[in-house]
Amino acid sequence: MKAATPRSNCPISFSLDVLGDKWVLLILRDMIFAGKSSYGEFLQSAEKIATNILADRLNTLELQKFVEKLVANDKKSKFTYILTEKGISVIPVILELAIWGLSYFPPEMDPDLIIELESDREKTIEKYKMLARARADKQRQAH
Repeated sequence: MKAATPRSNCPISFSLDVLGDKWVLLILRDMIFAGKSSYGEFLQSAEKIATNILADRLNTLELQKFVEKLVANDKKSKFTYILTEKGISVIPVILELAIWGLSYFPPEMDPDLIIELESDREKTIEKYKMLARARADKQRQAH
């Protein structure tokens, strides 16, 4: 995956060009809900992403400006990935996909999150955006 060049003037087609890869969505999910930020943390996800795929998708997310890659202070070969505002803007989409998936598949999602979404979807979206911004600020300050 490289930088998105629209195939047509259709916003759905453009969105799929950018976000239509399952690994991209799962990496974003891990960053949003689990606070994952390092290569090793992403590798521990239940879906067992291959290392070459992970490296490619993290590179794509960086090129697309969904994540920012920071070099660790203690080890120059270690990186941390944080969501940018563009990445944070995808939170409502990820939550909507989760809600849709719950309708057709038994939940693996945190039951408290389900209750939050059912009671006040907008407030829940804002909560996760704020959490993502706070994590990104904390990571930037650490580097």
